[in-house]
Amino acid sequence: MKSKAKQFRQGEFAGSPKAKKLPAEVLRINMINPEAEVLRYAASFLSRGGVIAIPTDTFYGLSADPFNLAAVDEIYRVKGRPETRALPILVRSLEQATQLARDVPQNFLKLAQEFWPGALTLVVDAAMRLPLKVTANTGKVALRWPKSEVARQLIAEFDGPITGTSANISGFPSCASAEQVVKQLGGRLPLVLDGGETGATLGSTIIDLHGGRWKVVREGAIPVADIEKALK
Repeated sequence: MKSKAKQFRQGEFAGSPKAKKLPAEVLRINMINPEAEVLRYAASFLSRGGVIAIPTDTFYGLSADPFNLAAVDEIYRVKGRPETRALPILVRSLEQATQLARDVPQNFLKLAQEFWPGALTLVVDAAMRLPLKVTANTGKVALRWPKSEVARQLIAEFDGPITGTSANISGFPSCASAEQVVKQLGGRLPLVLDGGETGATLGSTIIDLHGGRWKVVREGAIPVADIEKALK
């Protein structure tokens, strides 16, 4: 597997004037038909508590086991992300999503059926089985079923949901290519799956749901007007 790794030289990182040698492997992966051996290799990192970068249908994301607290800690370290901000979770089915929610509002089902798989993140009360640290002690979880074969099949190979926070330094631009991920985070990751350019210009739209109420946390790839229409 390592023979397939495409190695890049890392440029300036987090304002450092000095270039560093990239320790991560960068493996090409087909976005439409992901190679099974690459997925197995990537899943092995997740099983060992590692954090890797993968392409999704929006931007590149940082994937790890959300039930492994050491892996969750590592994501915050890699991103420089405040632990007061929860980590979104990627799933591959509506059933998998509802298992991570404590109470599923009717609006959740309406929006999921209309826009999943796709660029919509739904925030709901988290199930008790989900570590509180993943929710940043809020008790809420942000769920998304991405329209991404890489993410979907990696979740299947890993046999569980994975984190999906953006693969960038906190406060820096999101990354639409593996090269951009390498420039920002290459020195902090063991593996980057390179699916080429995602073509994204916007992240997912984030909707917070509580009972019959909903609010927009962030308007992204799905216009709020479409959300309103779906909930009428």
